[in-house]
Amino acid sequence: MIVKMKFLSITGPRADIDRMTNRYLSKYEMQLENALTELKTVDNLMPFLEMNPYRDPLAKVTQFLGYMKDMPAEPSFDQSEDEILEMIRSTNHDYMDLQQQKEELKKKRENIQARMKVLEPFTSLDFDLHEIMQYKYIRTRFGKINVDYYHRLEKALLEDIDALFLEGSRDASYVYGVYFVSDADAGKVDSIMRSLHFEKIDLLEDFGGTPLEAYRSLDKEVQNLTDEIQAVKDKRQEMFRKNASRLLGARIQLERFSDNFDIRKFAARTETDEQEEYYILCGWMSEEDANAFIKEAQGDDKVYIVVEEDREQYFGEPPTKLENPKLFKPFEMYVKMYGLPAYNEMDPTWFVAITYSFIFGAMFGDVGQGLVLFLGGLFLYKTKKMDLAGIISCAGVFSVFFGFMYGSFFGFEDVLKAIWLKPMNQMMDVPLVGRLNAVFVIAIGFGMFIILICMVFNIINSIRRGDTEKTWFDSNAVAGLVFYGSIVLTIGLFISGKKLPAAAILVIMFGVPLLLMFLKEPLTNLVEKKSKILPEQKGMFFVQSFFELFEVLLSYLSNTLSFLRIGAFAVSHAAMMEVVLMLAGATNGGNPNWIVVVLGNIFVCAMEGLIVGIQVLRLEYYEIFSRFYAGNGREFKPFMKAAHKN
Repeated sequence: MIVKMKFLSITGPRADIDRMTNRYLSKYEMQLENALTELKTVDNLMPFLEMNPYRDPLAKVTQFLGYMKDMPAEPSFDQSEDEILEMIRSTNHDYMDLQQQKEELKKKRENIQARMKVLEPFTSLDFDLHEIMQYKYIRTRFGKINVDYYHRLEKALLEDIDALFLEGSRDASYVYGVYFVSDADAGKVDSIMRSLHFEKIDLLEDFGGTPLEAYRSLDKEVQNLTDEIQAVKDKRQEMFRKNASRLLGARIQLERFSDNFDIRKFAARTETDEQEEYYILCGWMSEEDANAFIKEAQGDDKVYIVVEEDREQYFGEPPTKLENPKLFKPFEMYVKMYGLPAYNEMDPTWFVAITYSFIFGAMFGDVGQGLVLFLGGLFLYKTKKMDLAGIISCAGVFSVFFGFMYGSFFGFEDVLKAIWLKPMNQMMDVPLVGRLNAVFVIAIGFGMFIILICMVFNIINSIRRGDTEKTWFDSNAVAGLVFYGSIVLTIGLFISGKKLPAAAILVIMFGVPLLLMFLKEPLTNLVEKKSKILPEQKGMFFVQSFFELFEVLLSYLSNTLSFLRIGAFAVSHAAMMEVVLMLAGATNGGNPNWIVVVLGNIFVCAMEGLIVGIQVLRLEYYEIFSRFYAGNGREFKPFMKAAHKN
């Protein structure tokens, strides 16, 4: 059902808005509207311009909690607002100190790693770095040369260059090494080496020992720094662990404080003659919550509440909040997929729940498979809170019911005796048509009954909206109900062999409603006492009305025949299971292959269950909803969720 709504205007001293929000509004769900927009008749309204002081502390505590994913703790709520803010400031100060220590250590480590990267290609060289750097008459040059030029360097060393080259390591592109040259030949050799694209690498550090020993020494420093960084991280984690409960509680409280403060986005402020400022809040609240709020706030001289009576004239249509029993609650998903009902429209959730489950069961009647759907859906709904699983579970109940009606248990039709009929075998004689499967005839009859109910629902909705045309003269209005009801009555009498009404009565039963539907526009104008009854282009009006009436008659036929799919899938399900049992060798008293039986049931249950579910939803949307349901409502979106209720 749709919850009744009240439009409230709340006002009080500007400085009291936070107290009012925390004490009252935090207990109730209210969809706030922008007061500056809604209260157009009030003069001198101004917005609130304050910045939310809780946003940054909330972001900071959320950041802290991001480091505590593996620290389960219960939130603590023993802190006041000032204590929470002071705790966050203190924690942030300690956190920033630790972060600074960590960053300094990381920078040191990166510098050492950069030195190691320079030294690494030369670790295979076996000499003391400090000693060779101290040679008085010998110059030392570390560097790399392209692999393609290295063979030319080898040739030059043998023929033209008075230098010694020691290879360190090489990769796919370069050969790393060092060459020694005398002081006197350094200029010439350096020039030749540059022509061979030798790239000098400066080892400016005063490394001690061999390159490998120096590299290992640096690596040890890196490990020590890594340990120090981890110690800082552990210290940070320990700090968060000690404050875990307080931080969790602080986040919850700050979220509430922040939400409460953000209520100012919807509020307006105004000044009195005494220069005292007041806030104004307005919005929608359920009638139950509104009455409880008003009762609680009685005697509070700082809170003044007005219930607006002419809400539709000044504030538009109320939002829609659905409230249904737990059994029907999952089916709200299908309703919302189509569109929420308007406030003055009928909530079709209960009708969808009943018809969807019933039709699904009729199309998918099997005791065993129905039990699987029921238990599987129930398990997922209880554990995962999936609305679709709840729908499947309800549909499974009706599958079990029709399974008993059809006498089917996992496809076996000799285990249970059919209480009603066998979909594949039940035949009946229909006048002018011949022998037909009774399931198809029953499906058509059921479809007619559903269409008539939908027409009644449309009339109810139209009366609520005050829509004259859709109440009396439309194809789904009183005129359409009489016309289609006459067709149903006539067909029922004809099939049962009963005497039909006289021709004059039939003409009235069919002719008058058709005439009303044909002239629905001028008749509506007449009833509503409009000055212009017929449009100016009368010829075009009559041509258009004729084709519209023809389309209506076709829609009656197509919508009715659409329900044949109920019977078709009932027969199809029985036929598919017969094929499965045939493949398993379970017909004619044979010994069945149980693996084939199980796999066949799984396949049919999954594939046909999905197809049937989609087909039933199609019937709901196109043949049922289209006759009475608009679904143009707007969802009730409370500013404060029920989780904030205390």
